[in-house]
Amino acid sequence: MLRSTFRWMTGSSNMDSNKDNDSLTISEIKDESVGSDSIEVDNSKTVLLKIATLYAERLMNDICLVVDGVEYPAHRLILCASSDVFQVMLMSPQWSESQESRVTLQETPQCAPIFSEFLRYLYTGQIRINHGVVLPILSLADKYNVKDLISLCLDYMQDHIALAAIHGTLVSWLQYTSNCGHRDITQSCQNFIKWNLELVAKTSDFGNFDLDILVSMLHQSSLVIKDEMTLYKCLESWLVHQANRLKNQLSPDDLEATLKQLVVDVMSLIRFPMMSPRQLAELLLSPLTKKYKEFFVERMSIGMSFHSGQIDRVKEVCLNEEDGCLLFEPRLYTVDTCSSLLTIENFHELPSYHTRTLVFSSHSCLAEYAGDKACEWVVDIYPKGVWFKKFFLIVWQGTVEMPEHVKRSVRLSLTCKEPPVNDDTDMRVKIGVLIYGLQDGVEHIARVTEIIHRFSTKERVLNLDDLLPFEELNPRLRTITDNTVSPFLVGPNKDTLKLHIVISPAN
Repeated sequence: MLRSTFRWMTGSSNMDSNKDNDSLTISEIKDESVGSDSIEVDNSKTVLLKIATLYAERLMNDICLVVDGVEYPAHRLILCASSDVFQVMLMSPQWSESQESRVTLQETPQCAPIFSEFLRYLYTGQIRINHGVVLPILSLADKYNVKDLISLCLDYMQDHIALAAIHGTLVSWLQYTSNCGHRDITQSCQNFIKWNLELVAKTSDFGNFDLDILVSMLHQSSLVIKDEMTLYKCLESWLVHQANRLKNQLSPDDLEATLKQLVVDVMSLIRFPMMSPRQLAELLLSPLTKKYKEFFVERMSIGMSFHSGQIDRVKEVCLNEEDGCLLFEPRLYTVDTCSSLLTIENFHELPSYHTRTLVFSSHSCLAEYAGDKACEWVVDIYPKGVWFKKFFLIVWQGTVEMPEHVKRSVRLSLTCKEPPVNDDTDMRVKIGVLIYGLQDGVEHIARVTEIIHRFSTKERVLNLDDLLPFEELNPRLRTITDNTVSPFLVGPNKDTLKLHIVISPAN
């Protein structure tokens, strides 16, 4: 039994197979003061193996940790060296645990099954992490303040956010890291969810969204979604999950009151004016709308006021309702009337300074009363830098020669073909550039650039430089032998640059 445990700890089925671990790593020390024949011996693997053996063979243990009824013989020295919390608990006289040889630890149902792996890490520095166990491991590392393991878990999460999304653990990652103050990974999870909400909403984990975090996300105009109706349906599924979760916890009356408040809390943030009149009419057939008819009719009437040009009603909502102005501000909608997809295939074969052009149109106004006039746009993308050729500039003294110049930048140039005719007026639009990426085989929106800009007859062109870090999109240009593939290239062969251009009138 002991030998079997030892094999599990060392990852070997035969002790003799570990002989390779006893070989020494030798490096010469170039230090004239100690002589040219001096060497430094690195036998750390063998020493670590000896420490691991103490745990595997349960030798010389002086404390027993009990978790969920399972005993884990351990050593105070190892526990205190690895964890500030264990050091205080086991060495401070004011803690009763410091005088005991048997300590019971209270762990969550998620953490208890992997406590042995956590303890093994303290002895060996080795642990197996995947999207399913990284959260309980991080929870244990946070609880006992094992800083190096915390960093390992956060690094893993940062590199596998897309994997967590498709396996339905990303919302849980977001909420845990937000509560524990891991700001960088929290921001990364927030960005992934708000830029890929439709993907995340299809998972069971979406129903675990805490109300406060969900409401905070719904306030954001940088949320990417096909249209506002699609967002409504995502929230409808979230409400169904809440009803199923609470029905065994509350009485029928309390359940109904709680669900009604949840509907008000989340659906008040749906931007009904951004739905078309046809979509607003379709909502009348929704079971949720029928159940809470009074609330929804009032919200939908705001949308109809916007589409019928009732400016006074719109102003009243903006002035009297908290965040009322947000109801009339478009999000980043990927519906055809607001956006167009641009793909560049065979990216690796493109010559330097290559230009790809896209022409598309978008609505000039989101309100129905303004008609269906469209604005035409010309998009020029320079994914491999911009080359300014030599030219002559005519000035009043004569001509000035301008030398050629190369700009290592990923540039997007947007031209308004028909700006307002009047020189004194301009057209204010919201522009979003959604760039796709690939992580763990999952294609997703990986980066978003958002800007509000005014186009006029004097300013018809907008240039967006550094849309992506040039070196990250073009890693093959660094060295001839570098085979690194950019995370911003998608497709089966990872050779397609894909981006969505979103343009909406900024109301």
